Amino acid sequence: MAKKKKLPIAYQPLGFVLGWSSGWLAGLAFRKTWMAIRHEEDAPDALDRDRGWGEVLLAAAVQGAIFAVVRSAVDRAGATAIERSTGTWPTSEKGGRD
Repeated sequence: MAKKKKLPIAYQPLGFVLGWSSGWLAGLAFRKTWMAIRHEEDAPDALDRDRGWGEVLLAAAVQGAIFAVVRSAVDRAGATAIERSTGTWPTSEKGGRD
């Protein structure tokens, strides 16, 4: 039982590294996806005066979807690796972070 209480604290450094790497990976995936969709290097920023609403919102939606999928995949892989190595799932409550 004590192992379950200590594990989430031990998982925090790994979670930080996984979070950082998932953000980096999601950014890379979004740049590649945007290049395939619009054939442009840079996606529009919300404050870019020269871009229309549709283009800005499309970029935001694509970026959000990619970020959520990559974050979930990396978090799940990390939790599965922790469970395989320790025999305990890294969170004690059902439902996880969000």
